[in-house]
Amino acid sequence: MQEFYYELVVTLSSHHSLFSDFLSDTVPVGFEETESGFIVRSEDDLETIIWGLEQFCQALQKALGESIELECKQTRLQSSDWIKSYQQSIQPLAIDKFYIHPSWDTPDPDLINIAIDPALAFGTGHHPTTASALRVISKYVKKDDTVLDVGCGSGILGIAAMKLGAEVDACDTDPISVENSILNAELNSLKFAKIWEGSSSLVEKQYDFVVANIVADVLIFIANDLKKALKPGATLVLSGILDKYEERVLHSYEDCELVEKITQDEWVTLLVKKK
Repeated sequence: MQEFYYELVVTLSSHHSLFSDFLSDTVPVGFEETESGFIVRSEDDLETIIWGLEQFCQALQKALGESIELECKQTRLQSSDWIKSYQQSIQPLAIDKFYIHPSWDTPDPDLINIAIDPALAFGTGHHPTTASALRVISKYVKKDDTVLDVGCGSGILGIAAMKLGAEVDACDTDPISVENSILNAELNSLKFAKIWEGSSSLVEKQYDFVVANIVADVLIFIANDLKKALKPGATLVLSGILDKYEERVLHSYEDCELVEKITQDEWVTLLVKKK
């Protein structure tokens, strides 16, 4: 390990999910999501990432016709502080039946424990979209259900379903996410029935329960694939939706029945059933 590393703190006024997608596609290392933006840490200087974020912000403002405040602050730090900072940033939390904690923290004896060591932005349960999806899983997934986790990220949602006795398949277009999901499942002494790098278009069967915690535009784009993956009367969880895009998403699933809506801050999670 090098003596020093670089920490980039990114602060945003809006459109966190779009910037998260941009970072996932461009940053060669993992990054942490905060309430106000992101933190990227690397042994290499991150000026190129800053330039990319600024260019992306300008293009997004032009495309959306609105102002987005972006602040990027890079600091050079001792590498010994990197591990300490990372571990302190991932705090355990309880969500309904589940207690999500990093592997170095103590489990809760009264809840269903999920050990997660995230390598990407989403997946610790702290983001409203992940927390809402976990609440739905806690409430609806039953023993022996077949479950598909689309855009699995850290694998936390699929692992939660497995903890309840479900058989879980998962997929993600990002190979790092697939690898991270497999490792986190192993941390919990679990294994996905099937997991692949790629989209939900590669699904070969139908499921009792499908969860997709992505972003609104992708949920609209893959709507037919997600609905094909459902058994008749099965449950589909759509998460990662900014409230202003809710109606657009619902329009793509108008042939399904809306069962429940969970809102937290500016985020919406929709629970629908195949008719």
